[in-house]
Order: sequence, then C-alpha cells, then structure tokens
Amino acid sequence: MQAIEERKTTWGEDESVEAAVLQQLLDLHPTHLTLAELIRELAGENAAFAERDSVERAVRHLASTGLLHEGEDFVAPTRAALRFSELQDR
Repeated sequence: MQAIEERKTTWGEDESVEAAVLQQLLDLHPTHLTLAELIRELAGENAAFAERDSVERAVRHLASTGLLHEGEDFVAPTRAALRFSELQDR
C-alpha cells in the first residue's frame, strides 16, 4: 500500500513538469527558446514521445493560465511570471 501512495499521480507528474518548464524559462530569461530547444533542455536530445509530449502539455497549460507566452517561434515567461519570480527571490 505504501508503494502505491509514493507513486506520483498523472496530475502530480504534470505539475512537476510544469514547474520544471517554468523554472527553466525563468532561469534562462531573457534568452528566448523555441519549443524544440526547451524540450531538448529538459528531456534530452533523443527524448521519447512521452517526454516530449509532457513538455508540450506543460507549455500549453502554462500558456492557458497566463504564465507563458507560446508563440510560433518562441516560448517565454509572461510579465506576471517574471514578477512572481522576482518576489520569490526576495
């Protein structure tokens, strides 16, 4: 039973990937990354479909909640995400 409780849920895994995506983009700001570059940064050069898909889902969700700009060329944190990061660093 304990082993089951220690496993992350799909929701928990998604949140972990979202946190990693946002943190990576905040750490690299003002550098702009393409989605493909972001995937390589987080999942590696030869990432499997599931790893690429999890980063893509995270970017879509973070963009829908107003924390990322997802353009055709680049992915970048919004001003709100940058300001929150500044406040967290105090």
